[in-house]
This record gives sequence, structure tokens and C-alpha cells, in this order.
Amino acid sequence: MTPARNGVRPFSATPTAIDDLYVIEMKEIRDDRGTVREFYRESAFTEAGLPSLGPWLQINATESKHGVIRGLHGEDMYKLVAIVAGEAFGAYVDARASSASYGAVVTVRLVKGMQVLVPRGVCNGFQSVSRSATQYLYAFDHEWVLGMPGTAVSPVDPALQIAWPIPVAPGMLSEKDAGLPPLADAAPPARA
Repeated sequence: MTPARNGVRPFSATPTAIDDLYVIEMKEIRDDRGTVREFYRESAFTEAGLPSLGPWLQINATESKHGVIRGLHGEDMYKLVAIVAGEAFGAYVDARASSASYGAVVTVRLVKGMQVLVPRGVCNGFQSVSRSATQYLYAFDHEWVLGMPGTAVSPVDPALQIAWPIPVAPGMLSEKDAGLPPLADAAPPARA
């Protein structure tokens, strides 16, 4: 994380090995009362060359117990994700068949003040690594609907070589996520 100057850490966006996937440090202002973080500021995103994402059409918050894995899901929508409480290990897989970075995997230690901008068709997942629950916030540029276009892949696909920090045990994955196919067998996302 970039050190703060005079209690202010500026917004920054760093590209990753997956095309259009960015790790973001939120603008943060600290004083004796606590901390204010800018979850989304349109001008900061566009000035950094990121897409305009507003208005958000759905925002979800999950609370996950220690060791739980959620994902890997790559719907046809942008997601801006962040930790509100606790810590997580984020994993992202490019499932876009037409992408130059198809099959690439990026992992990120997620702490308060960090975000990941997940483009359409890139699978998003995380594991709660906090002893207490991890709260994970998702903002979507489209509303999620059952059966929407996208790709979901197994978070334990050996070909992805994701080194989950906590060994995966029964109960850490939903039944749905445990039954997802490996990337090699997953259907590429449909485009509207």
C-alpha cells in the first residue's frame, strides 16, 4: 500500500496480468477520528483511464467465515470489489475466450482500502482468511439475474494452480461452487 502523506493516500490503479483487471488503492483520508475511503469517484476512475462505471445497479455485501471460498464467477458485468472488514485472498481468472490473457490467474491479498476492478467475463473469487468474518462488498454495473451470460469455474481446478492460503475442506465451498467445471470445460461467456 502506498504510504499516506499528511493523512491522505491518493487513489491509484495498477494493471495486472489479466487484461482490464486492476488492483486499486482507494483514496484514503485519516485523522484522529478515523478513516474515510472513497469507494468510487467517477472522475478518479476516468482520469486513471478506467471505464466509467456509474450508475451502479446492484451492490451486495457478503459475510464469510474463516476459510470459506466464494466463486469463481465471471458474469457479463463489471464488478468493483473491496473488503469492508477482515481480510481475504482474492483470485481472478480470465475466462474470456477472445482475450489475449485467457487462462491467466491473478491473486491479491485483499485488505481494507484496496479494491479490484473485475471486467466482464473475468471470474472473481475469494477466501476469507480472517479469524473473524470477512465482509466483502461487490458493486455491479448490471443487476444479477439467474441464467445471465457468463462463465463460472471450479475454484479448485488443479490447472489454475491457485494456492488458497487455507487448505480447502468440506463446507468451505457451496454445493454449487464445488460442482463447477474446470476452466478447460467451461463455456466461454456469451456477449450481448
